[in-house]
Amino acid sequence: MERVQAAGTGQVSKQNNNDFQELKQRVASILPPQQLAHLASENPKQAESEIRNACEQLFQESPWLATHGQSPGALAEALIHDVFGLGPLEPYLADDEVTEIMVNSIHSFYVERNGKNCALPVPFAGDEEIRTLIDRILGPLGRRIDESSPMVDARLMSGHRVNAVIPPISPDGPVLTIRKFSRRVYSLADLEAMGTLDTCMRKLLTWAVLARKNIAVSGGTGSGKTTLLNALSCEISHEERVLTIEDSAELRFLSHPHVVRLEARGENAEGKGEVSIRKLVKNSLRMRPDRIIVGEVRGEEALDMLSAMNTGHDGSLTTLHSNSPSDAVVRLATMVRFAADLPLDAIEAQIGGALDLIVQISRHRDGSRCVSHICEIEFDYEARACRITPLFIRESQSMTGEWFAAPYWLQLAQEDGIITAEEVQTWLQATCLLPPAA
Repeated sequence: MERVQAAGTGQVSKQNNNDFQELKQRVASILPPQQLAHLASENPKQAESEIRNACEQLFQESPWLATHGQSPGALAEALIHDVFGLGPLEPYLADDEVTEIMVNSIHSFYVERNGKNCALPVPFAGDEEIRTLIDRILGPLGRRIDESSPMVDARLMSGHRVNAVIPPISPDGPVLTIRKFSRRVYSLADLEAMGTLDTCMRKLLTWAVLARKNIAVSGGTGSGKTTLLNALSCEISHEERVLTIEDSAELRFLSHPHVVRLEARGENAEGKGEVSIRKLVKNSLRMRPDRIIVGEVRGEEALDMLSAMNTGHDGSLTTLHSNSPSDAVVRLATMVRFAADLPLDAIEAQIGGALDLIVQISRHRDGSRCVSHICEIEFDYEARACRITPLFIRESQSMTGEWFAAPYWLQLAQEDGIITAEEVQTWLQATCLLPPAA
């Protein structure tokens, strides 16, 4: 049974999984689990060698196993994954095309590959194996999950985000979800090549970052908000000090020389030690930031983030969950109200004064992502509400999109020497906002 290879291609059968469980038990008779656990903690290299020797011995004693598609190498690799890694999930963690791993107890198992959910045979023999795996993930992080605290968020050393839920919250058994993040940092040019945006959008967003405009990336779950935020962050000048604030440190800067990363922390087993995003945003203001990047606003920290944007920290970036730019404003207003009981017009004045652009990104049925809206936002003092001006709209996946207006700050960017009049002229002609030169 070439279990590791089959797992990588999604061809593991239930029978093969049962066969593997039997082989594991036979190896345990040669190398007892207690002895293996001691070796793994004392001398990992020797433990790995002992596993390979035990597998070789098993196949020498039962040579007929090789005629049934089994191999000592594949069995040893799978056992090594069990001892030192995340067991049967390791092949999917190593697969760059897999972006999400979803274990729904022993009832179903899915991975998201290239934006689409793929059903695969469940690689676990029982709920106990899943619970053991969850505990193995949480142990080094000082976190725990039990009936009194039946759900937890965590992060693997690789940066992948983990969520686990167990009974009684999930009555059907333990549920484990792992959101993977690409090892590669995508630039705006990369996203253009992938079709997420076009040349005109790339240029405008690059100019917006260089001109220190405050940008919110809006979208649904799995739409690519963090990827786009990271791509925007790559355009920040290397002369600026960047502070990133996240629940889980996902943003990556490969070449920027001056980045300080802050990560929120949940409660420990005693219910103490929590450091919220809001506390980190407040603290960041004392760290002399040129740019503040909040990975995602979900609650009270929205007020502190808007206050920072309104008090000299231009060029800040963030993401939030919403279905449209107008919905993003409503959600921000709601989140601010979590922190302070302010009149709605006062909250919208904060939002309109803080944000310059809202960029909406969407995921389509085929798994592809694209920027569907780029909108300018400002506060209308006569209407006492935020006014959202669409600059670009792409109504559906099949459409190419249409430009409706140019941002007001293009002229200011020219005066500041960020872009030239010729670049703006070319861009206006490419967007059809200006007739082509005769």
